[in-house]
Parts: sequence; structure tokens; C-alpha cells
Amino acid sequence: MSQTLPDYWDCFAADYAAARRAFVDDAAARGAALFRYEHPALKDSQGEPLSVDVAVLGRRDAPRTHLALSGTHGLEGAAGSAVQRAWLNADGGRPLPDDVNVVLVHALNPYGYAHDTRTTENNVDLNRNFVDHTRPYPANPHYAALHPHLIPAQWNEATLDAGAQALDRFKETHGADALFNVTASGQYTHPDGLVYGGQGPEWSNRTLRRIVDEHLAASERVAFIDWHTGIGEYGEPFFLCFNSEGSPEQAQAANWWGAQRVRDQRPHGLARPDYQGLVFRGVQQALGDRPLAGAVVEFGTRGLQMRPALRLDQWLRFKAPQAPDAARDAQLRADLVDAFVPVSSVWRRSVVAHGLHITRQAIDGVAGW
Repeated sequence: MSQTLPDYWDCFAADYAAARRAFVDDAAARGAALFRYEHPALKDSQGEPLSVDVAVLGRRDAPRTHLALSGTHGLEGAAGSAVQRAWLNADGGRPLPDDVNVVLVHALNPYGYAHDTRTTENNVDLNRNFVDHTRPYPANPHYAALHPHLIPAQWNEATLDAGAQALDRFKETHGADALFNVTASGQYTHPDGLVYGGQGPEWSNRTLRRIVDEHLAASERVAFIDWHTGIGEYGEPFFLCFNSEGSPEQAQAANWWGAQRVRDQRPHGLARPDYQGLVFRGVQQALGDRPLAGAVVEFGTRGLQMRPALRLDQWLRFKAPQAPDAARDAQLRADLVDAFVPVSSVWRRSVVAHGLHITRQAIDGVAGW
């Protein structure tokens, strides 16, 4: 495969609409089979349809598949889209092994990508939505007490300081790991809050299951990547592998990407939260007993300073419209986007370089699995 690194400015698009057009054009130029799953009702800010787009390269009935998703967390999709396009441009025109195909799912949460938010049209964190909605939801008993401090009525220095003090008090009582778990594992009681898992399968949830059914029906082994941003050192990849500890699938992922990356991960140096409703689990369920090895791969941005950005996302959505201020809101929106997809050339070049290498490792890995 080519070792040429594509220019990052040719991989990162200005917005969802431009990213979608470029992804489709790049995939078509590489001979991919293209499929579009258009949202039945929602549009982007220019009134154009929203969709999840799928490109399949290689034999559609190949028994080994590399499945890669971008945009599970909406606006983070700019980075995942850039990695997908980098691979298409660098390697997509080269033949795959006969028994391997690549399935690229672009903008799984197109609403979030198009409207610069991590969550879906219903403010659902799609990566907490893949639970069994016919059963009682996972409990997060401390979230209710913290919610008013996480999403204050006003966004100013006084309320941010007060919120930080409340979180510090909780941390002093329960510990830093417990605070991280409360604010990251998922909650199903506050629709305007952080990591809200919803009250039913989102359209994107149902669409992903349909994609797996339609495009991975022949897949016997799957190498999976769900691209994200936020956790880890600046511009560096951070792996969250959700294969069972000690499983053959975890061993495969460790073989592809390195045991030091795949095992014993501590996001932000803290204990990994008890994440609920992950897309990873949804793909596993859709595949049934067919083995899936892989990871959520994050590209680090602001470290622990991501916490205010997560809260800002919700504040802009629910509180800012109650007392709009165009100048303030534009600056805060720009800060939010930059927190998850920095404009820095250093960061974007690193994402393209690491993402391309990690993708190649996954494809080589599933080919030899």
C-alpha cells in the first residue's frame, strides 16, 4: 500500500454537507459501491437532506470486513470523515485481498454533524442509546443532584465557578473516578442533560442495524473502528476496546494495535466509566455470534478541559435560546467546535497520519485473522 500521507486540508471539510459530497466523490472515484440512508424528515441548515452514506470496497460477499464509522458523536465526525477520506485517497484504489472488504459508514449521526452538536435530533448521546429499551434503564443515581451544576441557567464566570465547586465537593466525597462515571457512563432521566441515552432506539441506531444486516450479511469476522475525538493526548490516538477481557477478540485487537494501547485503558488517567449503550455493543448484537474485534479510537484534544465543552454543548442547545446573544453564542459555538475538532494544522495532520496507519493495521489484521 502507498505510504504517501494525504494533505490534511484535502481530508477535512468545512462542514457536514461538504464532507458528505467529498466522501461520496472520493468513494465513487475508487470504484466503491455507494448506498445512501436519508433521514425521513430532517435537513441541514441549508435545507438539504441529511443522510448516512455507506461505501463498500471489495467483494460485497467477502467473509472478512473492516467496518469503520464516523460521526457517532455528531460534530466529532469531521475527524472520522477525514480519516475515511485519507484512506480512500491513499489506498482506496488498490485491490484488497479477495476475502476482505471495507465498509465505511459516513456521518452515523448526520443531525449532530450538520448542526455542530455531539447528540442526535433528540439530544440523545448515540453512544449510550444501544441498550435494551424494553427493560429498566441502567441507573445513574448521582446524576440528578449534579445536573443543575452541569447545565447552569447562565453561562458566565460566576456559574462556571459555582459548578466547578459543586463538582469538587462531589469529588472530595466520592472520588474522581466516581465523578467521571456519573458524567460519562450514561443517564436516562434528564433529556436535556449530559450523556442522555434516550427512551427508544434513535433513527441512527436503527439505521446502523440495517446497515449491518444489509452489508455485513456475509461477514464472518469483523475489524471495527468507531472514530471519536476528545480523550487522550493532543492529536494522539487513544483506544477504548470493549471486547471482553481476555477474549480472543481482545487478543486480536492487541495484536493489531499493540497491547499497551488496547489493554487497561485509563481515559484522562481515570478508571474507565461503566459505559452503557455503546455503538460497539449494538454492532456486536447485530452480528450475533460472529466475532468482532476493535475499538473506539479517540484523538485527544483538551484532556480534562473537555468537561466544560461537553456541558457547553448542552447549554447552547437548551439554555442559550432562552436569552440569545448572537455575538456571545457565535464565540461559544466556535469554542465548542474547536474543542472537538481543533483547526490546528498540527492536530489535523496528526489525525490523518495516525488514522491512516491505524486503518491499515485493522485491514491487515482482519486479512490475517
